Amino acid sequence: MKKLALGLLLGASCASLSAVTPLWMRDAVISPDGNEIAFCYKGDIYKVKASGGEAVRLTTQPSYESTPVWSPDGKQIAFASDRFGNMDVFIMPSQGGEARRLTFNSASEIPSAFTPDGKQVVFSASIQDPAGSALFPKSAMTELYQVPAEGGRTAQIIGTPAEMVCYEPSGKFFLYQDQKGVESEWRKHHTSSITRDVWMYDVAAGKHTNLTNRAGEDRNPVLSPDGTQVYFLSERDGGSFNVYRFPLDRPQDVQAVTSFKGNPVRFLSVSRNGTLCYTYDGELYTQSLQAGQAKKVPVSLTSDEENIPVSYTFTRGASEATVSPDGKQVAFVVRGEVFVTSVEYGTTKQITHTPEAEEGVSFGADNRTLVYASERDGISGLYTAKISREEEKNFPNATLIEEEALLPSKTVERSYPKFSPDGKEIAFIEGRTRLMVLNLKSKKVRQVTDGSTWYSLSGGFDYQWSPDGKWFALEFIAHKHEPYSDIGLVCADGKSPIINLTNSGYTSGMPRWTMDGNALLFTTERYGMRNHASWGSLDDVMMVFLNQDAYDKFRLSKEDYELQKELEKEQEKAGETASKDKKKDKKADAKTDSVKLITVEPDGIEDRIVRLTPNSSRLSSAAISKDGETLYYLSAFEGGFDMWKMDLRKHETKLLHKMDARWANMETDRDGNFFVLGGGTMQKMDGKSEKLEPITYRAEVKMNPYEEREYIFDNIYREEKARFYNVNMHGVDWDALTETYRKFLPHINNNYDFAEMLSEWLGELNVSHTGGRFYPELDTESTAQLGLLYDWEYTGNGLRIAEIIEKGPFDRKSTRAKAGVIIEKINGQTLEAEKDYTPLLNGQTGKKTLVSLYDPETNQRWEEVVKPISESTMSDLLYTRWVKQRAEDVRRWSNGRLGYVHIRSMGDPSFRSVYSDILGKYNQCEGIVIDTRFNGGGRLHEDIEVLFSGKKYFTQVIRGRETCDMPSRRWNKPSIMVQCEANYSNAHGTPWVYKHRGLGKLVGAPVPGTMTSVNWVTTQDPTLVFGIPVVGYRLPDGSYLENTQLDPDIYVLNAPETIVKGEDTQLKAAVDELLKEIGE
Repeated sequence: MKKLALGLLLGASCASLSAVTPLWMRDAVISPDGNEIAFCYKGDIYKVKASGGEAVRLTTQPSYESTPVWSPDGKQIAFASDRFGNMDVFIMPSQGGEARRLTFNSASEIPSAFTPDGKQVVFSASIQDPAGSALFPKSAMTELYQVPAEGGRTAQIIGTPAEMVCYEPSGKFFLYQDQKGVESEWRKHHTSSITRDVWMYDVAAGKHTNLTNRAGEDRNPVLSPDGTQVYFLSERDGGSFNVYRFPLDRPQDVQAVTSFKGNPVRFLSVSRNGTLCYTYDGELYTQSLQAGQAKKVPVSLTSDEENIPVSYTFTRGASEATVSPDGKQVAFVVRGEVFVTSVEYGTTKQITHTPEAEEGVSFGADNRTLVYASERDGISGLYTAKISREEEKNFPNATLIEEEALLPSKTVERSYPKFSPDGKEIAFIEGRTRLMVLNLKSKKVRQVTDGSTWYSLSGGFDYQWSPDGKWFALEFIAHKHEPYSDIGLVCADGKSPIINLTNSGYTSGMPRWTMDGNALLFTTERYGMRNHASWGSLDDVMMVFLNQDAYDKFRLSKEDYELQKELEKEQEKAGETASKDKKKDKKADAKTDSVKLITVEPDGIEDRIVRLTPNSSRLSSAAISKDGETLYYLSAFEGGFDMWKMDLRKHETKLLHKMDARWANMETDRDGNFFVLGGGTMQKMDGKSEKLEPITYRAEVKMNPYEEREYIFDNIYREEKARFYNVNMHGVDWDALTETYRKFLPHINNNYDFAEMLSEWLGELNVSHTGGRFYPELDTESTAQLGLLYDWEYTGNGLRIAEIIEKGPFDRKSTRAKAGVIIEKINGQTLEAEKDYTPLLNGQTGKKTLVSLYDPETNQRWEEVVKPISESTMSDLLYTRWVKQRAEDVRRWSNGRLGYVHIRSMGDPSFRSVYSDILGKYNQCEGIVIDTRFNGGGRLHEDIEVLFSGKKYFTQVIRGRETCDMPSRRWNKPSIMVQCEANYSNAHGTPWVYKHRGLGKLVGAPVPGTMTSVNWVTTQDPTLVFGIPVVGYRLPDGSYLENTQLDPDIYVLNAPETIVKGEDTQLKAAVDELLKEIGE
């Protein structure tokens, strides 16, 4: 929904009407008669005379409207709207009036045209591929549909992606832009196989013709009124998007129509009187096909002022939290603001009131002071907040709070501060990599680490003060082996190097002091990796003892430990009878018990590391009880994180609390109570009874959305500049581009437009893995799936089943449903030929549903009750079906000589599936076909290289019988790899490594150069995310894989008209080539 003012409005004054000259006008389209232009601005649809003037607002709902499309007679406008939680197609009179909903599926449905007769609205959506299609089942890859303008059932036009459709007036053919993969549509300046082309589709012949067919962006085709010329947008000639044209019968004769510089030309349309319309730099332009001179359309509109504060109330969703030393308060950050809540009463106080984000909050020893970082004045700096009035004991009930900036600077970044245990010093991270300490009394700053042991620029690393304030435990990168971190110990005075406690090639992290500072907890993947895929491993809780005495005590048996405690009690009693001086000394020691100096014995420390958890798992946090007897840890074996308990003496483990938490951190207070602090819920666990009590809060935030968006924009500018993998940012003038796009901010009032503007801006970097993404939090009724594929050719009453999907609701022994059977009713409602059946399935996921069926062959009717499944479950079933079909094709084409595996993603589950198949059911095959098409990435290039690099060196034999070739855990026979334009990220790197190492040939389409690693950053508005490519992969010659296309050894494309019929030309070519290599 776009109107942020839908929330509780505070501070609203009388709204004034004002004239506005709009920028960031999008989705512009000229009327068929050339007299009016419809466009989108601030999430509504407007229209204005083509000559300019006052724009008229056509939509007034609080929803977001986009992509208006004129009917051929100009009397109606179809458009997309999220009024029901997802993008549906609506239609309304072009003069304004009531809008009618035409589509009801929970898939995103985006209109692009009317049919020439005006009876159908054409739109793109991912609903269902044709049953016989061999196209990879990916929701991002849409099909083309039409729905009657008067309402009715949706029909499929073609089963492959077709966007920006433009019909020839007679309807014999239409032009469209293709979609080959999932790269951001707003990326600019790239030349690779993923870029869009302009196509023509012959409706009668069902033939697709690529009219541009080049490595560069060509899109948004429109046909001249006489049908002889195609106008389109292109990035030819080394610039940004401009208008070009070519004769329909000579598409190679391309001519430039416009020559705008800088920002791209977008949203091209043409009227019957020969007037082009498009946008440039956020404004509307028209241009006569005859005169050829671009004219800016002057647009004004009158609106009430919407720049008013909005209030939000949060009872969950904190991005971080920490408990006060006395355990009575919890400070947390939500929506970028610092709050403190009372543990016992839930009273909540807002500490900061800024559009900028605060983070890294920490309590001082007095429970009355906070320190945090805030990105104000264009740089991250440190701030303290203190309770002003002595008689006010905690933040939730404080009336006056003083904030102070620490070490203000316009050039030095400081973040992630933490108070020392005595509250006299503050540690922080400077320049994103260096650990520093500020002495609050002297105001002097000292350096603890020099930044050479940390490479990530995301803002910080995990570090912890020791209880005596003399040491830091931290994660760091040793031996130039990023991102595999070690656990280190470094003296807080900054005079000594880091002591490497783990010195391991495995990733270790999350150091936490325990046992009065005599030991450190940490996590490691050392035992969870299992020497399989190197990415996505499980962890264990470990403990390293800093001195031999603590280690010896830990190793005592339960019996010996109890005897030791008895002995210590007797010694303590004996000490009470000592001299008065000794008593005084003991009292002094008691007073300073909490700051007892820690003994660190580095020699032999590697032998004092103990694995605590009995099983590797996904871990969120861990802590040990005050008496050192019990380990508590948050582990996820299934679903979310639960609390487990382990008796460290008896080595007994049990599930203590079923929590199903998302993320959570565990902290303790001085009394030994535990606090589980997470984004979903916060809870306190009594250290003795182990009873959980909820910690509640009510955080009320009032903010100006425009100011928040401006801060997010500035934050993205700084983060991209600081973290982009290429220092010169691919040669762009980042500062100038930032100002170019900044001017649009006042004209954006919703996150759809904001994310699109961010994508346009970030798209200037010509890099993968970036752009803005908006994930709306809207209520929607998801369309349930019956686990069936329907026959799109059938036009009668009901739905004709084309196929029953394996493991779907109808895949059971008792069913009589089969291909050809007609579904006549759903829950008693008749499915009429002219009506959309989708509403009958909306909201039905997991609910018993009565399906009435009819078999035309037997004339029998019957009913069956099923529980429909979700779209995501259906997607998984379709993927499994697709893999089985490809595997069967390979078996059939090779007569069983070859095996087939598809790598779905570059992660551990996919690796295990591939490993299982090639060394299991395909182990006796002569070769293997490795399919990487439509893989979205991850990190498996090293593992795939090793797995398929086997060379037989001997054979295992038992009494003359050959039992196994060696190596036995690698593929030792020929292989071949299939790739396509939709491979992304590590699915570019993996085929590159496969080819570079000479493991086999590549077959298919070129893969665009998208091999970078990314940080997807969630902004303080959690519905907004942006990408920063932070790691590049450089070759010995100094070039990078990013933007370096990988060409196959054997170039084969799957044609749109044949792939929908089940013909996988690429896969067939791979089989033929591998069989040729193997020979008879």
